[in-house]
Amino acid sequence: MNKTWLITGASSGLGRLMTERLLARGDRVVATLRREGVLDELQQTHGERLLVLKLDLTDVAGIREVTHQAFERMGRIDVVVSNAGYGLFGAAEELSDEQIEHQIATNLTGSIQLIRAVLPYLRDQGGGRIVQVSSEGGQKAYPNFSLYHATKWGIEGFVEATAQDVAPFGVDFIIVEPGPTATDFAAGLVRGEPMAAYDATPAGDVRRAVADGSFEIKGDAERTVDAMIAAADAAQPPMQPLVRLALGSSAYTGIKQALEERLRMLEAQRDVAFAADVD
Repeated sequence: MNKTWLITGASSGLGRLMTERLLARGDRVVATLRREGVLDELQQTHGERLLVLKLDLTDVAGIREVTHQAFERMGRIDVVVSNAGYGLFGAAEELSDEQIEHQIATNLTGSIQLIRAVLPYLRDQGGGRIVQVSSEGGQKAYPNFSLYHATKWGIEGFVEATAQDVAPFGVDFIIVEPGPTATDFAAGLVRGEPMAAYDATPAGDVRRAVADGSFEIKGDAERTVDAMIAAADAAQPPMQPLVRLALGSSAYTGIKQALEERLRMLEAQRDVAFAADVD
């Protein structure tokens, strides 16, 4: 049975690929983007099965208006894909206040407000699925990406709690955690002003690796999108309102190592933890 999808950040990268894949198989898509005209060719090809709406995730009123338009025009939306976002690149003190505020407003607050906006419609229609595109960077951290990680760790916590809130209404979530993937993500990085003090630090190492192309990227964008669609199509495991989906060997290995290290540190302080209880 064909489905109807709402996908943010559909102008490029994973969002564009997913939009193309879904339309090709006969589904309907509401695609949001900030730059008008980018999907004109797809619009001409697929007609009324593609609804393109302009949206900037920093505009909370705009999120609510676009959500209303999407459900009003389509009637029912089966899957909402919260995909829009970008990376802010630089050591923490290299970033400007404005850059930090915009990163949080887009990746974190914007994603939160999108989910809040669609929930009443999903409840009213008896359920639905929300796919939140995060990153392996929602479970581990690289130097030079502190604010990006803050938004991804933050949205994962929000989704984990919200999934429990809305499970009784038939609404469930998938958090997608890709590793470094061959998209235009790197080209879209917003960069802080480099400081010489960080040249001989891990932040400087990552900056040079990104600049010279030695930062390893193993993920294939098309295979990543195929896996995301397959997960969104699959039946939700019973009594499990949230699924995390690591995509790519880098994501699997990196997340596994990060979780094992956190577990090791937790187990080492068991006695200290229990000693803090009341008698």
